[in-house]
Amino acid sequence: MESTPKAWQATLAYWLECGLMFRSGSQLEFHTPPPRVRGGPSLARPSLAPPVLPVAPEERPPAPHRPLSSWAVPGDAGGSIPAQSQPPPPPPQEMIGARIETPLPALVPAAERPAVLARMATEVADCAQCPLAKTRTQTVFGVGTAEASVCFVGEGPGAEEDLRGEPFVGAAGRLLDQMLHAIALERSQVFIANVVKCRPPGNRNPHTEEVLACQDYLFRQLEIIRPKVIFCLGKFALLCLTGHAEAVGQARGRSFSWRGIPVIASFHPAYYLRTPSRKRAAWEDLLRLMKQLHQTE
Repeated sequence: MESTPKAWQATLAYWLECGLMFRSGSQLEFHTPPPRVRGGPSLARPSLAPPVLPVAPEERPPAPHRPLSSWAVPGDAGGSIPAQSQPPPPPPQEMIGARIETPLPALVPAAERPAVLARMATEVADCAQCPLAKTRTQTVFGVGTAEASVCFVGEGPGAEEDLRGEPFVGAAGRLLDQMLHAIALERSQVFIANVVKCRPPGNRNPHTEEVLACQDYLFRQLEIIRPKVIFCLGKFALLCLTGHAEAVGQARGRSFSWRGIPVIASFHPAYYLRTPSRKRAAWEDLLRLMKQLHQTE
Protein backbone atom coordinates (compact mmCIF):
# COMPACT_ATOMS: atom_id res chain seq x y z
CA MET A 1 0.00 0.00 0.00
CA GLU A 2 1.06 3.58 -0.55
CA SER A 3 0.68 4.39 3.15
CA THR A 4 3.15 1.71 4.25
CA PRO A 5 6.33 3.76 3.57
CA LYS A 6 4.81 6.72 5.42
CA ALA A 7 3.93 4.54 8.39
CA TRP A 8 7.45 3.10 8.49
CA GLN A 9 8.99 6.58 8.34
CA ALA A 10 6.76 7.77 11.16
CA THR A 11 7.65 4.75 13.28
CA LEU A 12 11.38 5.25 12.67
CA ALA A 13 11.09 8.91 13.58
CA TYR A 14 9.31 7.92 16.79
CA TRP A 15 12.05 5.43 17.71
CA LEU A 16 14.72 8.04 17.19
CA GLU A 17 12.82 10.60 19.24
CA CYS A 18 12.52 8.12 22.12
CA GLY A 19 16.20 7.25 22.03
CA LEU A 20 15.81 3.87 20.36
CA MET A 21 18.73 2.85 18.17
CA PHE A 22 19.39 -0.18 15.96
CA ARG A 23 22.12 -2.38 17.39
CA SER A 24 23.51 -5.61 15.87
CA GLY A 25 21.16 -5.64 12.94
CA SER A 26 17.65 -6.05 14.33
CA GLN A 27 18.18 -5.70 18.09
CA LEU A 28 16.93 -2.52 19.73
CA GLU A 29 18.41 -0.81 22.73
CA PHE A 30 16.96 2.12 24.66
CA HIS A 31 19.39 4.90 25.58
CA THR A 32 18.36 6.78 28.70
CA PRO A 33 18.55 10.53 28.07
CA PRO A 34 20.94 12.58 30.25
CA PRO A 35 19.52 14.47 33.24
CA ARG A 36 17.99 17.81 32.52
CA VAL A 37 20.27 20.83 32.88
CA ARG A 38 18.70 23.82 34.59
CA GLY A 39 17.64 26.32 31.99
CA GLY A 40 18.00 23.80 29.17
CA PRO A 41 15.32 22.05 27.09
CA SER A 42 13.14 19.45 28.76
CA LEU A 43 14.37 15.87 28.40
CA ALA A 44 11.44 14.18 30.10
CA ARG A 45 10.71 10.55 29.20
CA PRO A 46 8.65 10.59 26.01
CA SER A 47 5.10 9.36 25.95
CA LEU A 48 4.62 5.84 24.62
CA ALA A 49 1.55 6.85 22.70
CA PRO A 50 1.45 5.50 19.14
CA PRO A 51 3.07 7.71 16.53
CA VAL A 52 0.97 10.16 14.59
CA LEU A 53 1.31 9.55 10.90
CA PRO A 54 2.36 12.61 8.91
CA VAL A 55 -0.30 14.21 6.77
CA ALA A 56 0.56 14.77 3.14
CA PRO A 57 0.81 18.45 2.19
CA GLU A 58 -2.20 18.24 -0.07
CA GLU A 59 -4.31 16.82 2.81
CA ARG A 60 -3.53 19.59 5.30
CA PRO A 61 -6.31 22.16 5.76
CA PRO A 62 -5.34 25.60 4.45
CA ALA A 63 -4.31 28.18 7.04
CA PRO A 64 -7.02 30.74 7.73
CA HIS A 65 -6.55 34.04 5.95
CA ARG A 66 -5.42 36.87 8.20
CA PRO A 67 -5.80 40.39 6.86
CA LEU A 68 -2.83 42.68 7.29
CA SER A 69 -4.74 44.81 9.78
CA SER A 70 -5.09 41.83 12.15
CA TRP A 71 -1.36 41.45 12.77
CA ALA A 72 -0.09 42.85 16.09
CA VAL A 73 1.91 46.04 15.86
CA PRO A 74 4.81 46.51 18.35
CA GLY A 75 3.84 49.07 20.95
CA ASP A 76 0.07 48.65 20.64
CA ALA A 77 -2.36 47.96 23.45
CA GLY A 78 -1.16 44.38 23.64
CA GLY A 79 1.86 45.49 25.64
CA SER A 80 4.57 44.73 23.07
CA ILE A 81 7.91 46.48 23.31
CA PRO A 82 7.91 49.65 21.18
CA ALA A 83 9.69 49.13 17.88
CA GLN A 84 12.04 52.05 18.46
CA SER A 85 13.38 50.45 21.67
CA GLN A 86 14.32 47.19 19.98
CA PRO A 87 18.01 46.92 19.02
CA PRO A 88 18.65 46.89 15.27
CA PRO A 89 19.67 43.54 13.78
CA PRO A 90 23.43 43.05 13.46
CA PRO A 91 24.88 43.76 10.02
CA PRO A 92 25.42 40.69 7.84
CA GLN A 93 28.87 39.15 7.80
CA GLU A 94 29.01 39.70 4.04
CA MET A 95 29.54 43.42 4.68
CA ILE A 96 33.00 42.68 6.09
CA GLY A 97 35.61 43.22 3.42
CA ALA A 98 33.18 45.08 1.15
CA ARG A 99 35.70 47.89 0.59
CA ILE A 100 38.70 45.67 -0.13
CA GLU A 101 38.96 46.77 -3.78
CA THR A 102 39.05 50.51 -3.12
CA PRO A 103 42.02 52.01 -5.01
CA LEU A 104 45.09 52.76 -2.92
CA PRO A 105 45.64 56.44 -2.10
CA ALA A 106 48.81 58.34 -2.91
CA LEU A 107 51.92 56.78 -1.41
CA VAL A 108 53.08 58.41 1.81
CA PRO A 109 56.82 59.20 1.63
CA ALA A 110 58.87 56.79 3.73
CA ALA A 111 60.25 59.60 5.92
CA GLU A 112 56.73 60.73 6.88
CA ARG A 113 55.19 57.33 7.62
CA PRO A 114 56.24 57.04 11.31
CA ALA A 115 54.71 60.42 12.14
CA VAL A 116 51.51 59.61 10.23
CA LEU A 117 51.16 56.31 12.08
CA ALA A 118 51.82 58.02 15.42
CA ARG A 119 48.99 60.51 14.79
CA MET A 120 46.72 57.66 13.80
CA ALA A 121 47.61 55.76 17.01
CA THR A 122 46.43 58.77 19.03
CA GLU A 123 43.18 58.76 17.08
CA VAL A 124 42.65 55.06 17.74
CA ALA A 125 43.33 55.53 21.47
CA ASP A 126 40.33 57.87 21.68
CA CYS A 127 38.04 55.68 19.55
CA ALA A 128 34.57 54.87 20.89
CA GLN A 129 32.86 53.63 17.73
CA CYS A 130 31.79 50.28 19.17
CA PRO A 131 30.96 48.77 22.61
CA LEU A 132 34.49 47.34 22.99
CA ALA A 133 35.63 50.82 24.02
CA LYS A 134 33.73 50.38 27.31
CA THR A 135 35.49 47.17 28.33
CA ARG A 136 39.07 47.69 27.14
CA THR A 137 42.02 48.67 29.28
CA GLN A 138 43.68 50.37 26.33
CA THR A 139 43.74 50.12 22.56
CA VAL A 140 46.32 47.96 20.79
CA PHE A 141 47.33 49.87 17.69
CA GLY A 142 50.18 47.78 16.28
CA VAL A 143 53.94 47.46 16.45
CA GLY A 144 56.83 47.36 14.01
CA THR A 145 58.44 49.42 11.31
CA ALA A 146 56.58 51.76 8.98
CA GLU A 147 58.70 50.43 6.10
CA ALA A 148 57.86 46.76 6.63
CA SER A 149 57.83 44.42 3.65
CA VAL A 150 55.44 42.11 5.52
CA CYS A 151 52.42 42.92 7.67
CA PHE A 152 51.10 40.20 9.97
CA VAL A 153 47.42 40.66 10.77
CA GLY A 154 45.57 38.87 13.58
CA GLU A 155 41.99 39.19 14.79
CA GLY A 156 42.08 41.04 18.14
CA PRO A 157 44.03 41.60 21.36
CA GLY A 158 43.96 39.12 24.23
CA ALA A 159 44.19 39.77 27.95
CA GLU A 160 47.94 40.34 28.03
CA GLU A 161 47.85 42.52 24.92
CA ASP A 162 45.07 44.59 26.49
CA LEU A 163 47.26 45.24 29.54
CA ARG A 164 50.47 46.03 27.66
CA GLY A 165 49.05 47.76 24.59
CA GLU A 166 51.08 45.64 22.17
CA PRO A 167 49.82 42.89 19.85
CA PHE A 168 50.90 39.26 20.15
CA VAL A 169 52.74 39.34 23.47
CA GLY A 170 51.08 36.31 25.09
CA ALA A 171 51.71 32.64 24.39
CA ALA A 172 50.54 33.02 20.78
CA GLY A 173 52.87 36.00 20.39
CA ARG A 174 55.85 34.03 21.61
CA LEU A 175 55.06 31.36 19.04
CA LEU A 176 54.80 34.06 16.37
CA ASP A 177 58.27 35.27 17.37
CA GLN A 178 59.57 31.74 16.84
CA MET A 179 57.92 31.65 13.42
CA LEU A 180 59.64 34.92 12.51
CA HIS A 181 63.00 33.63 13.71
CA ALA A 182 62.53 30.55 11.53
CA ILE A 183 62.66 32.78 8.44
CA ALA A 184 65.36 35.10 9.82
CA LEU A 185 63.03 38.00 10.71
CA GLU A 186 62.55 40.07 13.86
CA ARG A 187 59.56 42.08 15.08
CA SER A 188 61.46 45.25 14.31
CA GLN A 189 61.56 44.26 10.63
CA VAL A 190 57.82 43.66 10.15
CA PHE A 191 54.55 45.28 11.22
CA ILE A 192 52.05 43.40 13.41
CA ALA A 193 48.45 44.52 13.85
CA ASN A 194 44.93 43.22 14.47
CA VAL A 195 41.59 43.64 12.77
CA VAL A 196 40.04 45.10 15.94
CA LYS A 197 42.12 47.31 18.22
CA CYS A 198 40.29 46.53 21.49
CA ARG A 199 40.05 43.24 23.32
CA PRO A 200 36.71 41.44 22.96
CA PRO A 201 35.52 40.40 26.46
CA GLY A 202 36.60 36.90 27.41
CA ASN A 203 38.74 36.70 24.25
CA ARG A 204 35.63 35.87 22.25
CA ASN A 205 35.53 36.29 18.49
CA PRO A 206 34.89 39.89 17.40
CA HIS A 207 31.32 40.59 16.34
CA THR A 208 30.53 41.70 12.81
CA GLU A 209 29.64 45.25 13.85
CA GLU A 210 32.92 45.52 15.79
CA VAL A 211 34.94 44.47 12.76
CA LEU A 212 33.05 46.93 10.56
CA ALA A 213 33.67 49.75 13.03
CA CYS A 214 37.41 49.04 13.24
CA GLN A 215 38.54 47.65 9.89
CA ASP A 216 39.18 51.06 8.35
CA TYR A 217 41.97 51.61 10.89
CA LEU A 218 43.65 48.46 9.61
CA PHE A 219 43.09 49.51 6.02
CA ARG A 220 44.71 52.89 6.69
CA GLN A 221 47.68 51.22 8.38
CA LEU A 222 48.22 49.07 5.30
CA GLU A 223 47.78 52.06 2.98
CA ILE A 224 50.48 53.95 4.88
CA ILE A 225 52.98 51.08 5.23
CA ARG A 226 52.28 49.61 1.77
CA PRO A 227 53.84 46.17 2.45
CA LYS A 228 54.85 43.76 -0.28
CA VAL A 229 52.91 40.90 1.35
CA ILE A 230 50.15 40.61 3.97
CA PHE A 231 50.20 37.48 6.15
CA CYS A 232 46.74 36.75 7.62
CA LEU A 233 46.72 34.97 10.98
CA GLY A 234 43.32 33.38 11.30
CA LYS A 235 39.81 33.54 9.89
CA PHE A 236 38.85 37.10 10.78
CA ALA A 237 41.94 38.68 9.25
CA LEU A 238 41.34 36.72 6.05
CA LEU A 239 37.64 37.62 6.01
CA CYS A 240 38.32 41.31 6.60
CA LEU A 241 40.98 41.61 3.90
CA THR A 242 39.67 39.26 1.21
CA GLY A 243 36.00 38.56 1.96
CA HIS A 244 36.75 34.82 2.19
CA ALA A 245 34.30 33.53 4.80
CA GLU A 246 35.14 29.83 4.71
CA ALA A 247 37.58 27.95 6.93
CA VAL A 248 41.24 28.92 6.83
CA GLY A 249 42.13 25.36 5.87
CA GLN A 250 40.24 25.81 2.61
CA ALA A 251 42.06 29.06 1.85
CA ARG A 252 45.66 28.01 2.53
CA GLY A 253 47.71 27.84 -0.63
CA ARG A 254 45.21 29.86 -2.67
CA SER A 255 45.97 33.24 -4.21
CA PHE A 256 44.38 36.28 -2.57
CA SER A 257 45.10 39.97 -2.68
CA TRP A 258 44.08 43.18 -0.95
CA ARG A 259 44.09 46.18 -3.29
CA GLY A 260 46.78 44.54 -5.38
CA ILE A 261 48.95 43.40 -2.45
CA PRO A 262 49.36 39.59 -2.19
CA VAL A 263 47.68 38.01 0.84
CA ILE A 264 48.72 34.70 2.40
CA ALA A 265 46.18 32.77 4.47
CA SER A 266 47.44 30.96 7.56
CA PHE A 267 46.14 29.72 10.89
CA HIS A 268 46.34 31.88 14.00
CA PRO A 269 49.29 30.91 16.26
CA ALA A 270 46.79 30.03 18.99
CA TYR A 271 45.57 27.24 16.71
CA TYR A 272 49.01 25.63 16.77
CA LEU A 273 49.09 25.88 20.56
CA ARG A 274 45.87 23.85 20.65
CA THR A 275 46.97 21.40 17.95
CA PRO A 276 50.78 21.15 17.92
CA SER A 277 50.65 18.38 15.34
CA ARG A 278 49.62 20.96 12.71
CA LYS A 279 52.68 23.18 13.11
CA ARG A 280 53.96 21.84 9.79
CA ALA A 281 51.24 23.99 8.18
CA ALA A 282 52.86 27.09 9.68
CA TRP A 283 56.18 26.23 8.10
CA GLU A 284 54.54 25.62 4.71
CA ASP A 285 52.84 29.03 4.86
CA LEU A 286 56.10 30.74 5.88
CA LEU A 287 57.78 29.17 2.85
CA ARG A 288 55.01 30.66 0.69
CA LEU A 289 55.72 34.01 2.31
CA MET A 290 59.43 33.83 1.53
CA LYS A 291 58.69 32.81 -2.04
CA GLN A 292 56.28 35.72 -2.48
CA LEU A 293 58.84 38.18 -1.08
CA HIS A 294 61.46 36.95 -3.53
CA GLN A 295 59.00 37.35 -6.40
CA THR A 296 58.30 40.98 -5.47
CA GLU A 297 61.96 42.00 -5.23
